Amino acid sequence: MKAAFRVLMFLVAAVGLTACGGGIASRNAPLDGTLSVATKQGPTVMVPKYDVQQVNVTVPEKLRVSEANMYYPLADIVWRGEARGNRHLQVKSILEEGLTRGTAAMHSGRPVALDVEVTRFHSLTEKTRYTFGGVHSVKFTLSVRDLTTGAIVDGPRHVVADVKGAGGSQAIAEEQMGRTMRVVITEHLAAVIARELSTPVSVPAGLPETAPQMAAVSQSVTPAITTVGVIY
Repeated sequence: MKAAFRVLMFLVAAVGLTACGGGIASRNAPLDGTLSVATKQGPTVMVPKYDVQQVNVTVPEKLRVSEANMYYPLADIVWRGEARGNRHLQVKSILEEGLTRGTAAMHSGRPVALDVEVTRFHSLTEKTRYTFGGVHSVKFTLSVRDLTTGAIVDGPRHVVADVKGAGGSQAIAEEQMGRTMRVVITEHLAAVIARELSTPVSVPAGLPETAPQMAAVSQSVTPAITTVGVIY
């Protein structure tokens, strides 16, 4: 009788705790000392939305260029990662490299072309690069166009692809290791476009990642250092 009474009191106490909001919801309740399936989270992979077959980048001539060695020149294009030349073409090459890399593994969905128009490419001047560093400010308008019909299926929309740029001794050390400003920017562009054109999907714990098209984007893009944290 005493044992039965103790069991009864235990059950009453458990019900009371649940009624007060301190209990565990049944869908998440432990079962035989193990977590329920609902609490087991697997990895998140990026699933491409499109089959990207073209990347078209334009850098309008109206964008103003500055070669002034100031901390922050008032201009649309500031680029010192290459010798002086046609900065518009140099910026176009950088965008093409980064965006092509970021979409190289996208072969799912409808065939599309990316139409990208650069609106700002403000990197670091020599003075900023070799003192306290700053932000490589890269912005563009993105449109996703169906290759069969020519219709716009996504956009046009504004994309911000800013990334932190090292300064001082850190910048010098990075350059000696081959991590130039161009490398930093192209890596970040690849990660940004992969994020923009993919959908995050959680894989249930215990299931093998057997679908290469799901993990292709996250595996092909090296995450870059950003001003807000890690992308993936």
